[in-house]
Amino acid sequence: QVQLVESGGGLVQPGGSLRLSCAASGSTDYYSVGWFRQAPGKEREGVACVTKRLGNTFYADSVKGRFTISRNNAKSIVYLEMNNLKPEDTATYYCATDSLIGPCLEAAVQDYWGQGTQVTVSS
Repeated sequence: QVQLVESGGGLVQPGGSLRLSCAASGSTDYYSVGWFRQAPGKEREGVACVTKRLGNTFYADSVKGRFTISRNNAKSIVYLEMNNLKPEDTATYYCATDSLIGPCLEAAVQDYWGQGTQVTVSS
């Protein structure tokens, strides 16, 4: 099993920045780590993901150029740097791991999830 703990959420004004962290513990046998978000009344969607071994990154179109995902395998931490935040980025952000090779932005195939951290973008 993989245990995931997110941190770094908060309230930020439009145009501001936040950095989320996802600390993993337990098993390290996973292919990728992804960030997902869910706003009230909406489905959970993939935001960004990174493969563990090669560090390949993938992004949702809505965050390309604004968000950057990175990993520190030695510390088992994955970061999500979010810049130029918009009100529509407001959501609970979750990190998750996927043990299988494949599209890592698909929420339905993730194996383990963290508890989430709230991001609110508002003036």
